[in-house]
Amino acid sequence: MERAQVLSVINSDKNSDLAICQIWARELDEGNYWRSVSSLYRIAAAAGQNRERRRTATHPPKATPELLADGPSQVWTWDITALRGPTKGVWIHLYVLIDIYSRYNPSWIVAAHESAELAAEFISEAIERNGIVPHTVHADRGTSMTSGLLSELLTNLGITRSHSRPRVSNDGTVTLLNATNWENVE
Repeated sequence: MERAQVLSVINSDKNSDLAICQIWARELDEGNYWRSVSSLYRIAAAAGQNRERRRTATHPPKATPELLADGPSQVWTWDITALRGPTKGVWIHLYVLIDIYSRYNPSWIVAAHESAELAAEFISEAIERNGIVPHTVHADRGTSMTSGLLSELLTNLGITRSHSRPRVSNDGTVTLLNATNWENVE
């Protein structure tokens, strides 16, 4: 009987968003001593009410962006990787471009340095060699990938730019999908 009274006090409108210890102190100030604080916590736990009691905002889960290609040369992804050179402290840069649908490599180059000019020239030559302008080009947020020169080139060609989400450690933040029928694959 007393447990039911304690639960009715805990769940009353005036106490609905207060912590158990606050309810205990306020009831004590009003001259009501139900039980010790730990007993109130045990009663609340037995009733499944030992959770956050305040009303908190809920946010819908954020969906991971996806790029979908249902044919070749629609979405390309590219990256620049620094590779060890022939001697200590010397690095070479590998620029690689991949079509996400066919996994075909439209272009790659090895360069002694990384620059926005070289990146823009690399993408431009790959498009010229391929003969088809892709709908989207995806990259991480490297300095060459976000440069104004490359952005201007892609905008002039009508290509949508896509970048990995900022401050996310893994480069797999954008799920790159192709529309191959995987239902029959075991």
